[in-house]
Amino acid sequence: MASRIRYARLATERANPRSRALDLLSPRAIAALMNREDRRAVLAVGRVRSAIASAVRMIVGALRGGGRLFFVGAGTSGRLGVLEAAECPPTFGTAPRLVQAIMAGGRGAVFRSREGAEDDEVAARQAVRARVRRGDVVVGISASGVTPFVRSALEAARRRGAGTVLVTCNARGLGRLADQVRIAPATGPEVLAGSTRLKAGTATKLVLNTLTTASMTGLGRIYGNRMVDLEPRSAKLRERALRLIAELAGVSRGRALQAFEASGGRVRVAIVIAGNGWDAAESTRALRAAGGSLRVVLQKFRRK
Repeated sequence: MASRIRYARLATERANPRSRALDLLSPRAIAALMNREDRRAVLAVGRVRSAIASAVRMIVGALRGGGRLFFVGAGTSGRLGVLEAAECPPTFGTAPRLVQAIMAGGRGAVFRSREGAEDDEVAARQAVRARVRRGDVVVGISASGVTPFVRSALEAARRRGAGTVLVTCNARGLGRLADQVRIAPATGPEVLAGSTRLKAGTATKLVLNTLTTASMTGLGRIYGNRMVDLEPRSAKLRERALRLIAELAGVSRGRALQAFEASGGRVRVAIVIAGNGWDAAESTRALRAAGGSLRVVLQKFRRK
């Protein structure tokens, strides 16, 4: 595949005319230039919001049906997928298996670059066959859009009956071989030619943040703009949890603490306990009956 790719034509490989004198600029001027270029990345993501929304609908449908979400990538793109997957359990209270990452080169490549791993199509197929099943969604992340590892992973995922999404900053990359949804913010050439950890990385991070946040919102794992399923495993998060319970249930901190302890540390359940006086079992059943929606449970109670 590599011999057929015309790398010089990729937007992410071209030299940026606005940074042609980069080595002559002062630190302040470099900071200003990079800030201007980063704004282009934000605007580029805004222009693909319809595609992002389509991917979110696919992900929510899959997760509601018992499927899982996988991020697949190499290099910077892969590391961003790893980061996004790792943040879902503490932020949204998800099981680690619900959102996973497949990194070219394996775990070691997360911390130390293994550039050749991005060309390993066999490893990509093997990883997908071992972990992905029908009903899952696989999000391939490739700034250039031509990464062989990502291409093979998406093709293998589609053959297994999984939904597929491609996140790329090169609209022409990978043709339309495997992606059911394509999210392609046009970030343009990098300040440092070819260094896609810059604008492309920024745009990718924005896209992935939106995919997970919007999907978990669709699954009822937030209330308003609050993380009601956070895992309070540190002093800071425990205090945040107690504030959430007190504020959303309209009770004192002491009552919030009692509800928190009665819930076994489950913030959403604790809010129901504190808000309506039910015990943990009854609160859990009410949430389950409402599809996990805290808003539905609280609104029903307040109407009574």
